[in-house]
Amino acid sequence: MAEIKVPELAESITEGTVAQWLKKTGEFVEKGEYIVELETDKVNVEIISEESGILQELKANEGDTVLVGETIAIVSDTDSLPIEKPIDIVEKPTNEEKGVKEKLFKSDPVSSQSHKPIASPAARKIAREKGIDLTSITSSDPLGRLRAHDVMNHEQVEKTEGKPVVEPSTKGNIAPSATADDKLVERKRMTRRRQTIANRLLEVQQNTAMLTTFNEVDMTNIMQLRNRRKDQFQKENDVKLGFMSFFTKAVVACLKKAPILNAEIQGDQILLKKYYDIGIAVSTDEGLVVPVLRDADRKNFAEIENDIMDFAKKARNNKLSLSDLQGGTFTITNGGVFGSLLSTPILNGPQVGILGMHKIQLRPVAIDEEKMENRPMMYIALSYDHRIIDGKEAVTFLARIKALLEDPESLLFEA
Repeated sequence: MAEIKVPELAESITEGTVAQWLKKTGEFVEKGEYIVELETDKVNVEIISEESGILQELKANEGDTVLVGETIAIVSDTDSLPIEKPIDIVEKPTNEEKGVKEKLFKSDPVSSQSHKPIASPAARKIAREKGIDLTSITSSDPLGRLRAHDVMNHEQVEKTEGKPVVEPSTKGNIAPSATADDKLVERKRMTRRRQTIANRLLEVQQNTAMLTTFNEVDMTNIMQLRNRRKDQFQKENDVKLGFMSFFTKAVVACLKKAPILNAEIQGDQILLKKYYDIGIAVSTDEGLVVPVLRDADRKNFAEIENDIMDFAKKARNNKLSLSDLQGGTFTITNGGVFGSLLSTPILNGPQVGILGMHKIQLRPVAIDEEKMENRPMMYIALSYDHRIIDGKEAVTFLARIKALLEDPESLLFEA
């Protein structure tokens, strides 16, 4: 008999929520097979069984909060179970019947196992929300594992062929009800990740003296450089040259000149960090996550773009690990991808600085006293903790960012 316990997840995570049981009681479980999906503050993780046997008991239901180290299921050794349980048979079987019974017992779990689709957490989540039976989906994976895009493609085919699509499950929600003026509303439980995001944002607002300063960048030179070099860059590095690598390089260069923005407050002390792990905010269906680009000062443009591309793929497929999200000394967020022209980014505590990028917009710009031109302009915003960062330092930092981005070749000379 083996106990399935919630494993150590990360230093800052002490509990999680049971998102979905992948096995039912009475089913056979192979050693190393995933049996439950757990939702934590940052990512979803799948827990495996350390032993082969029958899933005898579930000690937590879907939606329950469980603590690290807590026993959530029991797997029984098959040798300890009566052989009569898997099939109906007379009370005193003959020797021949015993043999048949043993064969049935061994083959039945294997048969049920083979018909259980293997799917990623993202695929299961989408299927659960859309009410799609995983067994009806065709996998594009050579090994048969269902991915998120398989579920989405299946739904699209169903709609195209005019087949009815089952309405999404309302599990975890309160059914729509009528208000006093007979207008319908629906109550929906917040996910653990959304609750965590809400709590942390509120905590930052309450526990920091956050202030934001703004500037604007003429993106002409960067865009011209990208147009000249993008084909060669992609051919040599197998990745596109985006804007984020320029901004990351500029941020690192400016943090070296203004180390107070690469710090955090611990009690009555300031912790100045001598390394540059830059958080890159990524939007997912579950909310904003911030994977961390480690040692960004040691990476070239291609390495930065490759890492960011990998983060985006992992985020779309719900494959970001806890290690991808931990730490970070400064954050960059890009609301421009959604069309935001100007916004005030909120600090990603315990960091004391965050840079906000925005949409590139053609605007008339005065070139000199007599000449004006339409230029691709971007507003940039720096939110900072005013408790340790003065306005002069923040404004100077943002002005340096602007200068480097408007002269992108200068980034090549930054140590």
